[in-house]
Amino acid sequence: MPQPLYGRYSHSWSALALAVTLAVAGCNPATNSPAPSSSTATPTAPTTQATTTAQAAARWWDNAVFYQIWPRSFADSDGDGAGDFTGIEQKLPYLQDLGVNALWLTPVFEAPSYHGYDFTEFYQVEKDYGTMAQFEQMVAAANAKHIRVILDLVINHISDQHDWFKRSAAGEAPYKDYFIWRDSLPTDGWGPAWDASKDDPKAVWHYNETRKAWYYGAFGASQPDLNLTHPDVVAEMKKMAKFWLDKGVAGFRLDAVRYAIENGPKQQADTAQTIEYWKDFSNFVRSVKPDAMLVGEAWADLPVSAKYYGDGQGLDSGFDFDFGYKVMSLLQSQGGVKAEFGTMDQSKDTHLNPASVLMANMQQRNTSGAPQGYFSPFLTNHDQPRIGFQLAGDLAKAKLAAAMLFSSPGTPYIYYGEEIGLNQASDAEHIQRRAPMFWSQGKQAGFTSADTAWVQKSDLFPPQQETSWWAPFLTQQIAEHRTVADMQQDKSSLWNLYKLLIELKKNHPEFSVSGSYAAEMVSDGKLLQISHELNGQKTIMLLNLGTAVATIPPELSNDSSLKTIWAEADSQPTELAANQLRIFSY
Repeated sequence: MPQPLYGRYSHSWSALALAVTLAVAGCNPATNSPAPSSSTATPTAPTTQATTTAQAAARWWDNAVFYQIWPRSFADSDGDGAGDFTGIEQKLPYLQDLGVNALWLTPVFEAPSYHGYDFTEFYQVEKDYGTMAQFEQMVAAANAKHIRVILDLVINHISDQHDWFKRSAAGEAPYKDYFIWRDSLPTDGWGPAWDASKDDPKAVWHYNETRKAWYYGAFGASQPDLNLTHPDVVAEMKKMAKFWLDKGVAGFRLDAVRYAIENGPKQQADTAQTIEYWKDFSNFVRSVKPDAMLVGEAWADLPVSAKYYGDGQGLDSGFDFDFGYKVMSLLQSQGGVKAEFGTMDQSKDTHLNPASVLMANMQQRNTSGAPQGYFSPFLTNHDQPRIGFQLAGDLAKAKLAAAMLFSSPGTPYIYYGEEIGLNQASDAEHIQRRAPMFWSQGKQAGFTSADTAWVQKSDLFPPQQETSWWAPFLTQQIAEHRTVADMQQDKSSLWNLYKLLIELKKNHPEFSVSGSYAAEMVSDGKLLQISHELNGQKTIMLLNLGTAVATIPPELSNDSSLKTIWAEADSQPTELAANQLRIFSY
C-alpha cells in the first residue's frame, strides 16, 4: 500500500475441524513447479479455453515460498548507503540457501519518494537502484537459480509529478480526463476510501492551482488516482504490464486493488466496475504470459478479498490479512496493530482458544467464494510494524509465529528480515518498518560499506523527521547477535527454523492445499497441535503458547514411528516449556 502524504463461533470445534480438514483436502491440488526460463515467452493470442487450461496447469506459485524485498534496504553493492539491484543479485545465493524460490520486489520504477508508490515513469527503473541493464541482469540471475521475480505494480494512482498529471492540470487533450476532476469540492459524503463511516471530502479531494479544480487522490495529494474508465489509460496500463513481463518477470503484486474505480461517496472501494477492471487486466496478462501470477492487495476481510478471484477470471491470489492479525493476537500480551490502509474486523475473540482462532480463519476461507489455494498467508509486510517489534524482540514467540505461518495452507510470504526477527527502534515513522537488513557483525551490520545508511539521511527523504534512532538501534541489535551470520551458526535459531519450515512447505505434499489441516488443543488445553496429512505422510506441530510447562501427549512422545525434526536445544523429551515448539514427522 502506498505511503500517504501525511504520515463467535458457538459450534463444536471438533466438528468444525473435521469439516475444514475435508474442505481443505478437496481444494486446488498442487502441481509440479516448472523451472523458470531466463528467456521470456510473449504469446499475443487472446485468452482462449486453451490458454485458461494452460494457466491452471502451470500454477507454479502453489509450490512457491515468496520473500518480500524492500530494495532500498536489502543490500548495498556500491557503497552509497542504499540497497540496489546488484545487491539483490549478490544475495541470491543466500536466498537460495534459505530456500525461497520467488521474490516480490516493492516498487522499482522511477519515483520522487523513498517508497516508490508514486511513479513518475512507467518504463524506467529507479536510478537509486541502478540501471535497466542491472535490473535485467538481476532478474536473469534469479531465473537461472529457479527464483522467480514479481514486481509491485501500482495502477490505482501515479505521482503528481508525472507528465500525465501536469498535462491534465493544464487541460491538454487527451490528458485532461486521465484523472478524476471536479470544479468544486464535493460535499455529498466523500471520505477516506477505506472508511465509509467518515465524511471528510478533503481526505480524498485535493485542489490544483493550475486547473483551479479538485482532483481525486485516495492516498494523498501527491498520488492522484488514474481514471481507469478512460480507454487510453486502460491501454497504457496493459502496455506497461507487457513491457515488464517481456523483461522476464513472473507476474505482479497489484497495489490497492480495491480502489480502482469509484462510483461516488460511500462507493469508493470494491465496486462492480473495479472487479470487472481486474478481470480484464488479468485476461490480458494471461494472453501475454499464460503462467504469469497476479496477487492482489485487498486489505480487507476474507469475503471482500475473495471477490477479486472473480469466479476464476480475476486475480490468481490474494493476501490473507486476517491470518496475520489472528497470529499476532495469539502472541501479543497487549492490543494489536490497526489496519491503517484497510478495512478489517479486528475485534478479538478473546473467549476462543488458539485452535479455534486458526480454524475460524480456515472456515472463513472455505466459505469465502474463492478456493483455498487463492489465499496467501503472511505475518506482516512493509505497511505494518515488524514482528520483532510487535513481539518485543521475543525470538521464541517469533518461532511460534513462523510455525503457524508455514502450517497455513496457501502460498506464504516472508517480509525480509523476519527470518532473523528483525526489529525496529520504534514505530514513530513508517521508515523504521523498512530499515536496512542485518547481515553480519560488520560495519552497518554488513548492509553497506558507507559510513551512513540511507535511513540516516534526513535531507534525502523529507517525510523522515529525525534519524538519531538508527545508530543506537544498530549497536543494540548487533550486540544481541540479531544478524544472519550469527543465526546461521546456531542450529536452534529462528533462521534455521525458517529454513526447515520452508523446506517442509515446498517439498512435503501434506503442506499443500491438497493435504488436510487440523488445529486442536491437547494436553488439557495447554498445547496447540497443528496436523497435516496426505497419502500417509503426516507432520505434527506442537506449540506451547502458554506461560507454564505442558506435557506432550503420550501418544506422540511414545510413538516410535514419529521422528522429531525440530526441538529446542534445552527442551525435555516429554514436555514443552512456555513458548516452545516441537515438530514431528512420519
